[in-house]
Amino acid sequence: MPIIPRLADPNAPAHERLYRSLRQQVMHGELAPGHAITLRGLAAQHSVSMTPAREAVRRLAAEGALTISSSGRVSTPELTPERIEELAAIRALLEPEMASRALPRAHFALIDRLAAINALNQDAAMTHNAVAYIRTNLEFHRTLYLRAQTPAMLAICETVWLQLGPTMRALYDKLKRRDVPQHHRMILAALKAGDEPGLRLAVRTDVTQGLRHMAG
Repeated sequence: MPIIPRLADPNAPAHERLYRSLRQQVMHGELAPGHAITLRGLAAQHSVSMTPAREAVRRLAAEGALTISSSGRVSTPELTPERIEELAAIRALLEPEMASRALPRAHFALIDRLAAINALNQDAAMTHNAVAYIRTNLEFHRTLYLRAQTPAMLAICETVWLQLGPTMRALYDKLKRRDVPQHHRMILAALKAGDEPGLRLAVRTDVTQGLRHMAG
């Protein structure tokens, strides 16, 4: 399963198409923390019956993308500072490791692709397009980590990104960031130089800096 899921094939089952669509919305921060979701609303919005809506919500809740209260209310996660810190620690452990494993396979074409994605990420930052910023940021990391060929690590990392999506959007709006982050450039420079310690440091700094603002 890809880190940033593409919309399912039109011929895929209704619950699969709905699952992927809603999953992408959550991961990219299109929904705010605590955003309420109803099965009836989902079914109507996506022109499906209640059964596919219920199955999609069940799968997303199992991944931590949605929460279901004791009363049955479905919503996007509202993370505590402690939970944010825990997820940040997971990112700080996994993502430098995946980057390190990707380094031997970081050919020039990959670095060029990362640079192109980073240009889109910078454009999104300058225009304050939060969803595009989050999407291209995750695409930058995903493109690099796929070269590590560590599917189990990617699956864990994907779950973390999914849980953080709404909170990342809230943080972005709070900071009103328009400056262009420099950490991706540091990652690119380390890849070009074959600098494994520098790559680990750049990735760790990149994935934890923003999360510190959320937990603070």
